Amino acid sequence: MRAEGPGTAEGPGLYVYAVVRAGTPLPRKSGGVGSPPAPLRTVGAGPVAAVASAAPVPLRPRRRDLLAHQDLLTQLAVSGPVLPMRFGMVAPDEDALRAQLAAAEAGHLAALDRVAGHVEMNVKALPAHDSLAALVAGEATVRRLREAARRRPGYEADVRLGEAVASALARRAGEAGRRALRDLAPMARATAGGPEVPGCALNVSFLVAQADSDRFRATAERFAAAHRDHVDLRIAGPLPCYSFVGTGTGTGTGTGTGTGAGPGGRSAPAPVGGG
Repeated sequence: MRAEGPGTAEGPGLYVYAVVRAGTPLPRKSGGVGSPPAPLRTVGAGPVAAVASAAPVPLRPRRRDLLAHQDLLTQLAVSGPVLPMRFGMVAPDEDALRAQLAAAEAGHLAALDRVAGHVEMNVKALPAHDSLAALVAGEATVRRLREAARRRPGYEADVRLGEAVASALARRAGEAGRRALRDLAPMARATAGGPEVPGCALNVSFLVAQADSDRFRATAERFAAAHRDHVDLRIAGPLPCYSFVGTGTGTGTGTGTGTGAGPGGRSAPAPVGGG
């Protein structure tokens, strides 16, 4: 399986959306990528199957196709566990896809068992740029530098003040984000730390039972409201379990993440067969 970049074309091939358990029904009113939308089909290998369609040529990350990819994953998750592929995964043909599915069967089954009945919730903690008044009131260093800049205005004074404000905002967001992680982690089966995102103090995904997703979101939103002077907490989900389908990620309640990318900001899981 290969990942095609924007504007490339290596032949039609099969565009792969996800790996599911054999027998998982396809959504009736959903099409694949391409214009017009390509018909969906499953390619099976024993107890697992891949959801695929003809790959458009050229394959580009157009908004319509990114949304179609994400919408299909969300609809598939209604019928059972899903191992989502990142946007742009293409297999050369059905025989190659079946071979890859068979080779990775044990890992796929274990991952499907792990995410069954669960969804992913992603939480990002960003500096609360709209709370400068609270920042000044709570940070003696910022107050001192602001007064100094008022007494002796100039470029250097402004730079020192700006650096102090940025540092304090990031520190307060990080502290609040870590408190949010401690509060929310007990509600999840597992957590997975995401990659660094510019301007983001914390990026964590949570594997949450579907039945608990509303309670998780409500708890996160209450935390965000109570700490709005310290952090801009952004909650996404419920989502397909991008961050918990690989081996060795996010097990237990420790920290272990996933368009083109999943909610954590990185590429979703590797293609079937690990190619």
